[in-house]
Amino acid sequence: MTDLSPDVELSPVGQEIVYENDRVRVWHIRLEPGERQPLHRHDHPYLVVAIQGAKNVVQTIDGTRIDADEPTGGVVYRDPGAVHMLTNVGDTTYLARLVELK
Repeated sequence: MTDLSPDVELSPVGQEIVYENDRVRVWHIRLEPGERQPLHRHDHPYLVVAIQGAKNVVQTIDGTRIDADEPTGGVVYRDPGAVHMLTNVGDTTYLARLVELK
């Protein structure tokens, strides 16, 4: 995991938890064009399911920029530890479910 200075404030992974049990936590994510999911950390491996895809950009805490086009219906798996923010740089609303595996 990335070491953070104590003054770095992290936001939740998504806007709302829509389901949780002892094995998974499911987040709702909605980003309008130009909107950003603030800096956050993924402490668990996770899947992202794009309900309505968009052209997104991931910016890591160290400044790396990653183009992350997410087509509608697409599914991606990611390992834990990432500290980043996500910005919808496209012209469509991005809707997704992020499934954390505990």
